[in-house]
Amino acid sequence: MSIGQILIIDDENRLRTLLKRIISLEGYVVFEAADLRSANRVMQREQIDVILCDVHLPDGSGVEFIKRCKTEFPHIELIVITAYGNISEGIQAMKNGAFDYITKGDDNDKIIPLLNKASEKVNLQKRLTKLEKEVQIVFGFDNIIGKSPLIQETIALAKKIASTNVSILILGETGTGKELFAKAIHSSSTRANKPFVAINCSAFSKELLESELFGYKAGAFTGAVRDKVGLMEEANEGTLFLDEIGELDFDIQAKLLRVLEVNEFIKLGATKSSSTDIRLICATNKNLYEEVQKGNFREDLFYRINVFTLHLPSLLERRNDIPLLAKYYIDVFSKKLNKNVKEMSIDMVEKLKHHHWPGNIRELKNVIERAVIMAEGSLLTAEHLPVDIDKNSGKTGSAGNPTLDLETVEKNHIQRILNFTKGNKAETARLLKIGIATLYRKIEQYRLNMNTDTELKNIHT
Repeated sequence: MSIGQILIIDDENRLRTLLKRIISLEGYVVFEAADLRSANRVMQREQIDVILCDVHLPDGSGVEFIKRCKTEFPHIELIVITAYGNISEGIQAMKNGAFDYITKGDDNDKIIPLLNKASEKVNLQKRLTKLEKEVQIVFGFDNIIGKSPLIQETIALAKKIASTNVSILILGETGTGKELFAKAIHSSSTRANKPFVAINCSAFSKELLESELFGYKAGAFTGAVRDKVGLMEEANEGTLFLDEIGELDFDIQAKLLRVLEVNEFIKLGATKSSSTDIRLICATNKNLYEEVQKGNFREDLFYRINVFTLHLPSLLERRNDIPLLAKYYIDVFSKKLNKNVKEMSIDMVEKLKHHHWPGNIRELKNVIERAVIMAEGSLLTAEHLPVDIDKNSGKTGSAGNPTLDLETVEKNHIQRILNFTKGNKAETARLLKIGIATLYRKIEQYRLNMNTDTELKNIHT
């Protein structure tokens, strides 16, 4: 069984034949070329892993060829064959990107171990590339389910800012997928190969959160018997996702601001600053603008984290996506629970589409998991849903649920789209699929807020 594909580039026929025989006995598939032109044809046609290349060739320099090859075929490893005693060419070749070099004649016994090492490096890189692609599939934008205009517009905006390094504030109700979007942005960014570190700021006390974020030195407090690496260090060169940032203590806010301003922080118990390079993504379901007005959130930090705001629509705003999401979770839990559930009845779909979903996608996920557990056959029906789904579907005014009379739903929906487009009426009309004159009439009828500076005030209207 082949363990890799090797290309030998040398104008000496006898040497090529000898090398091919030695290398082929180890299981490699070997190709030959007497000059660089022939070598280029082989490389375009075959998936070459490692190249053995002579320094002096009829149509060019092997040392210069390495530099060009590493630019066009970065995955290929190259080993240079130099003349006896000509170490300078081998060193220059390695500066140009060669894996290593050997001398003709003397080092034939070193060829196979060197080839094996180069081949191992190539195989490792292939595995890493495959893993990166799998991560892209799991955490990328393709994993965000939904065809509604609102979610598609949100994905398009997120894709645009993913390649930048700006701080992002993700707003949305609980369960709308804020961390999923944060992961998708990270996996589509230039930091994708670096860590993605997430923490929920509401899950820790002030003291514990501070030590988790910034770390500490041994002896900083009772029980600190050894140094602790904080998330700021763990996320270095990657992305730090702070969920529920509205719960962040005021003192910790000041320390976070310093990180964003000078890329430095001080561990608990330390006397010197540590440096870090992070991309910050924050999320909250709080109205941070109001928290700033109340004095609970630093205004300077608010503007630092709010370079770009991403508004995630609630499930009520994308009802047509509910069947798609439900089907996705049916497949997930059917496989996980070793069930044969494949589809939903029409009455179940209707009840799902008319439920209030205060917990949004997270609530839908839990409902589908319960339904799959209860199912006996391949079809889910309304009987498999919790009682409150049936009881609350389509009703209005109950505590904790939104009012669903048509006028209120329309008013809230238009206001959200205006917030989403930051007051761009032409874009709002396009997303709502109504005429611009109709939009102006609705804005006047419902006295909607057009002040883009206070758009955050209305996100939970």
